Amino acid sequence: MPRRIAVDTGPIVAFFVRDDLRHADMAEFVRSATFPLFTTVPVLTEVMHLLSFSVIGRLKCLEWLQRGVVEIVDLRADDWARVAQLIEKYADLPMDFADASLIAACERLDTRLVASIDSHFEIYRFRDRQRFENLFPQ
Repeated sequence: MPRRIAVDTGPIVAFFVRDDLRHADMAEFVRSATFPLFTTVPVLTEVMHLLSFSVIGRLKCLEWLQRGVVEIVDLRADDWARVAQLIEKYADLPMDFADASLIAACERLDTRLVASIDSHFEIYRFRDRQRFENLFPQ
């Protein structure tokens, strides 16, 4: 299976907000990514909520998705139980639905590669207790 990079909410939002401190980092990350990018619908829902102040930002994000720059990975029936397990396991953080969906997708697609500005990805673990490798510049 080809390697892929899971993209979390923060970098996507930064990509569509020109004055965001991480905008240039995300633009360079997208240009230089050596593996295909993917995310989940819960992550994109969070992105659209955070971009609610900018109609242009939301429309550019939708255009970006239509161009296939990032693959949208659907959750499957067996992912829902894993999402629930993760939310329960990391209740002390707490883990949100978007992060849980991204981890469930990563586990199913067998990738530990993520792009996130979220420090929680330093704490989250795969089923086999391995760490995620955050490829986004910190």
